[in-house]
Amino acid sequence: MIDKLEEIQLKFERLTAELSDPDVLGNAERLRRVSKERSDLEKVVEAFREYKSVSGQLKDTLAMLEESDEELREMAKEELPGLRERSAALEEELKILLLPRDPNDDKDVILEIRAGAGGDEAGLFAGELLRAYLRYAELHGWRTELLDSSEGGAGGLKEASVAITGDAVYSSLKYESGVHRVQRVPATEAQGRIHTSTVTVAVLPEADEVDVKVNPADLEWDVMRSTGAGGQSVNTTDSAVRLTHKPSGLIIKCQQEKSQQKNRAMALKMLRARLLELETSRIKNAQDASRKSQVGTGDRSEKIRTYNFPQDRCTDHRIGLTLHNLPAIMSGELAELLTTLRTHYQAERLREETGGTSLFPSGSAD
Repeated sequence: MIDKLEEIQLKFERLTAELSDPDVLGNAERLRRVSKERSDLEKVVEAFREYKSVSGQLKDTLAMLEESDEELREMAKEELPGLRERSAALEEELKILLLPRDPNDDKDVILEIRAGAGGDEAGLFAGELLRAYLRYAELHGWRTELLDSSEGGAGGLKEASVAITGDAVYSSLKYESGVHRVQRVPATEAQGRIHTSTVTVAVLPEADEVDVKVNPADLEWDVMRSTGAGGQSVNTTDSAVRLTHKPSGLIIKCQQEKSQQKNRAMALKMLRARLLELETSRIKNAQDASRKSQVGTGDRSEKIRTYNFPQDRCTDHRIGLTLHNLPAIMSGELAELLTTLRTHYQAERLREETGGTSLFPSGSAD
């Protein structure tokens, strides 16, 4: 483990030096590649440097326990627990940073939300959940673009697709896929009874042409007039498109742009994301159908989270996490929830990779 970290640090230092090389600076593509490689290693190197520093302090502090000066020994006893705790925390952090990365983590995503069981109340919650994700994206400086939407009854949302672009979007949102359940008293409920409704969320990493090859002969295009809210050009021209991928049977609709050409491009982007998800799910299931740490099974009927408004409670059933202050969560304050999910599944992967054993030599920090 230490040898591997030393190699990473040497590579990081070499890449740092290359960023000052005139040959690299004069080649835009090479500069981009070197900068990206260095950026990918930076967190590991920073944590490793701190680990080595803390290990050195810990070694010196242990040596102080052998000193004849009683005051020095007492000082060492006071400092030792904090140093050991920090050293252990850094060791765990380094193990997680060295885990094989999900190749999709840095990708942008297409977020799909659909009202499920519960009629108008499900549509209303679908709209609220979409606004929460859009607000979270805004707080992170991500860009969002509505690709397609369909209104439901009572001003709710039947379904919507949104492209979200930014830094490591998929890494942040990938565990949101599944069924979200809401429990509350609808505004139209005269008897004050609590209703249960569901909303389905899918987070699809955007696929480039190199990720998914689409044969034009497999595509069937239909054009139509846009429906729903929109400017006069949107609703009075045949700019909406419906794309059918014949081998998979997938159907994609896109009508948000005035230009048919732009809607075609968006539809292709959405299709590639769907096909990439299908292929990724197929590979995962083939590799290990019983992998318990896998988030869901690809089955959208799996309930992952409950939003209970009377109890001001949000519970993620996969990890047993319960948070309160639903108004803040529905306003886009999702950081605690999403970070806890990522940490949990990273720890699961770490246990699988290491079998619970330490990857550091015994006493390496002493």
